[in-house]
Amino acid sequence: MKKVAVILSGCGVFDGAEIHEAVISLLALARQGASTQCFAPDVPQLHVINHLTGDVSEGESRNVLVEAARICRGQIRDVAELDAADFDALLLPGGFGAAKNLCDFAIKGAQCQIQPDVLKACQSFARAGKPAAYICIAPAMIPLIYGAGTLATIGRDEGTASAMEAMGASHLACPVNEFVVDEERRVISTPAYMLANNIIEAADGIEKAVKQLLAMC
Repeated sequence: MKKVAVILSGCGVFDGAEIHEAVISLLALARQGASTQCFAPDVPQLHVINHLTGDVSEGESRNVLVEAARICRGQIRDVAELDAADFDALLLPGGFGAAKNLCDFAIKGAQCQIQPDVLKACQSFARAGKPAAYICIAPAMIPLIYGAGTLATIGRDEGTASAMEAMGASHLACPVNEFVVDEERRVISTPAYMLANNIIEAADGIEKAVKQLLAMC
């Protein structure tokens, strides 16, 4: 059985992991016979968003690891413990938490940095040559992990693509139901809700990316 590490960024599209993307990914991995272990950084969220109104909940603070535990029924570990030696592959769902809590791309764009424990974990897979899949906005981190020239996609958003290219990525436009693979660096990306209009469209690309991820193990 192939073992896949999944890094979550909280719980909720506007301030954490995109729940549809996370659950679709976990379900696709399970249906294709893989076992999973979820991880998240043990840090405060950038902020808390009221998902009913879209407003920032002033004065409220939540922990990324604690919130991410909601998605995986409490079966989660601190990403500081994650090492590629223990797994066959890596997967990161999107959601604004990927760009706010795993890194600060949402705030600093091309000048962003990745949270240190997340960076160390992701780089361990890159150095080991083990495949990884980045979903939705999570591919914004790819050039900081894999270096200049890495093929990646966030779909067709020109502003985000330009920022990624300024960071060193070689961005390829991609439809919602497909994915991009950098064969040399063994990293996969798919747009999901960067383009998806509904859960079915998001699932199409994610399920294909998961199939490719496991085939590359």
